[in-house]
Amino acid sequence: MNSIQKSEAIKKGLRKGFQDGSSKMAKRKCYGYDINPDGELVVNPDEARVVCWIFEQCLAGNSLGKIAAGLERQGIPSPTGRPRWNREAIDKLLSNEKYTGRVLLQKTISTGAVQIENDDLMARYLYTGTHEAIISDEIFTAVQQEKLSRSKEPQNHVAMRLTF
Repeated sequence: MNSIQKSEAIKKGLRKGFQDGSSKMAKRKCYGYDINPDGELVVNPDEARVVCWIFEQCLAGNSLGKIAAGLERQGIPSPTGRPRWNREAIDKLLSNEKYTGRVLLQKTISTGAVQIENDDLMARYLYTGTHEAIISDEIFTAVQQEKLSRSKEPQNHVAMRLTF
């Protein structure tokens, strides 16, 4: 089996897991959550407070840079343990629907060596009720709208990302 065939076999296996609900990607840890002994996502209270603070700061009109500076001032390490947060990490955190208690899989797809946004090129899979929410749907949606209003991208392109 050459590398292209191997890659396609791996992608096929991942997609099968997305379809039948057996994908471990749905239970992948992210900042604000821990994994319990049963392999389930559970809220990490300290990190969840930081997640809420980041969402609140965005809604208060603060830029990603100001939010990063505020985290550094408070001595809160980044998800990778570094003393400084970067704008990209904060932007990804603010865009992650996992904080609403849902998981959306196959948001991106691989086209050779490049990862691209899956804008209805392939099926996406939404899992609900898999873990406790940290952020309400209302706050999450308000933050997505705030990000949209600040975006330089065409509004119709970004709006597609708001739907689950």
